[in-house]
Amino acid sequence: MSHPPFATTPHMSTLKGIRHGFFGRRGGVSSGLYDSLNIGEGSGDEASHISANRDRVKQVMTADHLISCYQVHSPTVVRVTEPFLERPEADAMVTTHPGLALCILTADCVPVLFADAEAGIIGAAHAGWKGALSGVVEATLQAMENLGAQRNKLTAAIGPAIQQASYEVGPEFRDTWVGTQEWTDRLFVAGEGDRSHFDLTGYIHHVLQREGIGAIDALSHDTCTMDSHYFSNRRRNHRGEPDYGRNGSVIVLSHEG
Repeated sequence: MSHPPFATTPHMSTLKGIRHGFFGRRGGVSSGLYDSLNIGEGSGDEASHISANRDRVKQVMTADHLISCYQVHSPTVVRVTEPFLERPEADAMVTTHPGLALCILTADCVPVLFADAEAGIIGAAHAGWKGALSGVVEATLQAMENLGAQRNKLTAAIGPAIQQASYEVGPEFRDTWVGTQEWTDRLFVAGEGDRSHFDLTGYIHHVLQREGIGAIDALSHDTCTMDSHYFSNRRRNHRGEPDYGRNGSVIVLSHEG
């Protein structure tokens, strides 16, 4: 079995007992629109291909199980103590159990991985604009605190997502955001006509800073423009394609501690 490539971030990579990786579209068995490491169970890819791809990710992360939720753009967080019999509707997970790899699925939305290595607590969140605005990042931090994590000892890693230059929005979208915080108008730069470009990863980064996170990494990879590296829903809409694969962002506590 080949090992698919993945990206890591500097601060997260230094943490003892933590493994993490941001996986794109390379190194799998899928073909066509899903070429090749599609791990999205909600896509139209062949189930056997998705399973084989997820096994590859699990193996390279040296995990016992690769766990994902049925993501619904919510602030809902679940605590993971064992593999799911049925995926819950949620957009974030936390755990203290070694070997359970938390896997966020994205194709432009922002994946955020969290770790308090000293406390042995990890988390992962899927932050599309709706989830971000409704507080999925804050809810994940609270769930980790409830387990004993400390915010000033947390490391957060923002993974591949659509970046501002690619994220064109209309005036109604801008109106949804401006005024929700005193600084949200700075997330928009003018585009053509009445269009703007929105900085979703910038919003997440600001929230993490505001919440007092000890160390913050950000990859700044643009899923929409990095065609050979990542799946992108916006790109497939531009091309009129019927479906798209999902990228995986993974974090796991090692058994060694």
